[in-house]
Amino acid sequence: MSKIEDQFPGSAMFDLRGKQSVRATFKLSQKAIDAIGLVAIHMGIKQKSLFDHIIEDLDALDDLAKTIRIRQFKKIPRKQKTFVLSRKTIDALGAISQAYDTPRDALVEYSVKKLESIISAEKLRHKERKLLHAQVLNHFNQGIVLYRESVSILGKDDPFCRRLEKAIFACQKTGKDLSDFIEKSKVLEDF
Repeated sequence: MSKIEDQFPGSAMFDLRGKQSVRATFKLSQKAIDAIGLVAIHMGIKQKSLFDHIIEDLDALDDLAKTIRIRQFKKIPRKQKTFVLSRKTIDALGAISQAYDTPRDALVEYSVKKLESIISAEKLRHKERKLLHAQVLNHFNQGIVLYRESVSILGKDDPFCRRLEKAIFACQKTGKDLSDFIEKSKVLEDF
């Protein structure tokens, strides 16, 4: 037994191997590629973790493989894209692909379709966020007006005004963070 196996006995070594990253290239539709990127970026999830989530569920992948219509799949214009996946995800894809004589590309393409419902829900939430964002900025602007009024009454060096000024700075930072998030989320509008 090697020193590594002494440190990681039994299945622990296999578990570590399953977490290794592997590059894999698939031919996918532009819509699938965009969906993967959009969900990963917008939700702050690594693409590898996203793939792990949508593909590693063998029962769901097994059910999905039964529904794939290869003739329809072949009609979809696709392009090559390389992703970094876990060894476990690659093994799951390979096993189901072999069991159903279905291309891995088709399994990935159809698995990614699950993301469309998430994107549609996020698109609706984005509209609501934009409305709330406008209200928040309006509220923060009212705070600035109140700060100026406080300064004119009490003076800039008054402890009340100094504390209020700190609150205004915090609101401005939060407002910028919210604006940046709304801007980043605009990609949802065109999906």
